[in-house]
Amino acid sequence: MLDLIMKIASKKETWVLLVGDVIIFCVALWLTLFIRNAEYPSGQLFATLLKPFSFIFGFWVLVFYIADLYGKHTSIFRRKLSRIIFNALLVNSTIAIVFFYFVPYFGVTPKTLLFVDLFISFFLLFGWRGWLAPNIHLNLPEKIFLACHGAEVEEIVAEIKNNPGYNITIAKEADIKDIKKTGITAIVVDLYDDEIAQALKNFYGMIFSGIRFIPVHSLYEELFDREPVLSLKEQWFLENISNRPKPVYDGLKRLMDIVVAGVLGLISLLVYPFVYLAIELEDKGVLFISQERIGKDNKIIKTYKFRSMDENIVDLNAEENKTNVITKVGNILRKTRIDELPQLWAIVKGEMSLIGPRPELPSGVEYYGQEIPYYNIRHIIKPGLSGWAQIKQETEPHHGVDIDGTRLKFSYDLYYIKNRSFWLDLSIALKTIKILLMRKGR
Repeated sequence: MLDLIMKIASKKETWVLLVGDVIIFCVALWLTLFIRNAEYPSGQLFATLLKPFSFIFGFWVLVFYIADLYGKHTSIFRRKLSRIIFNALLVNSTIAIVFFYFVPYFGVTPKTLLFVDLFISFFLLFGWRGWLAPNIHLNLPEKIFLACHGAEVEEIVAEIKNNPGYNITIAKEADIKDIKKTGITAIVVDLYDDEIAQALKNFYGMIFSGIRFIPVHSLYEELFDREPVLSLKEQWFLENISNRPKPVYDGLKRLMDIVVAGVLGLISLLVYPFVYLAIELEDKGVLFISQERIGKDNKIIKTYKFRSMDENIVDLNAEENKTNVITKVGNILRKTRIDELPQLWAIVKGEMSLIGPRPELPSGVEYYGQEIPYYNIRHIIKPGLSGWAQIKQETEPHHGVDIDGTRLKFSYDLYYIKNRSFWLDLSIALKTIKILLMRKGR
């Protein structure tokens, strides 16, 4: 199936990029020795230096992963590629300098080697990632016919047309009349659309012609890392969503919640006096705000945050909320995410998790539940301090009523609920660190 092929191709792309990066790191080190000594470096010298540098290479790969340089190269991401690589390399340079100057175990001298290596690595990586890698096609050409319609199908069309890396051509309706001559390899169908029932009967005979049939939901998920919420039906939820216990995953997740939130919670106590002093100096208001939020199984939980507005928001649609303003101190607390620190104790308590859909106000859940079908399914698991939507969605929905933004966030929440695993949680945690350091998102 095409979606399976794309997944394999995506994994191939990840491995090719990873291996290519490591090769670039090694080539840069070899060129550094060549330039520094004005002669071909001996194998022994190269091996001696490769040992300490391999540690730094490992950290560099981790930084690249957090920067999403091993993720899918969508058209939007490709436009930002140069800036992302540049920022990642700046972080890598800092790590390298700190490592070799403050960890003297390997005794790399002279330090000039490090700076020459960083300089060469910059240019080689820009050439590899910016020019060579985008022109490597890892998947066979495909020609697909979209036997479905709707806004999300239009998103698929735009994504495929704007990203030649997929190596996919979209067939016209006339091409379906003679699939052998037109070279169609797959047909994308919406298995939950009642209107296509008759067409599916006609397509059945094409199985013997080697045509593959792909559920549009699977293709959409593979392309965008979210679910096509506008076209989902009850059947999809019955097939893909479950709150059945996963003993190993649930145990690891709970252990990570207790350990990480407990340690961070204790460390964060050092910040409390300074936050209290800042709020006291500005408006002498209360330190904490408490809000009811919707937790797992639609149960009400109470969350605590450092106050960042002049009043407490308790109702999404209340008229008085329109006059609420973020205080100067609150603006700093929000940008640095310090206002979220008291929620660590809700995680230790077990009402929340480090990773999961963000908890919403009861009034918001009531409103969005009426406007967005199946919205309450996001409460089948514990809410989280950070989540898949927080690292994927470019802009957070506005406070108050934002149907389109909340529907998009819900599509990411569904993806997480369906695909949740320890490794996905770890990926979200690492990329949340990037967001915190960049003070991006909300």
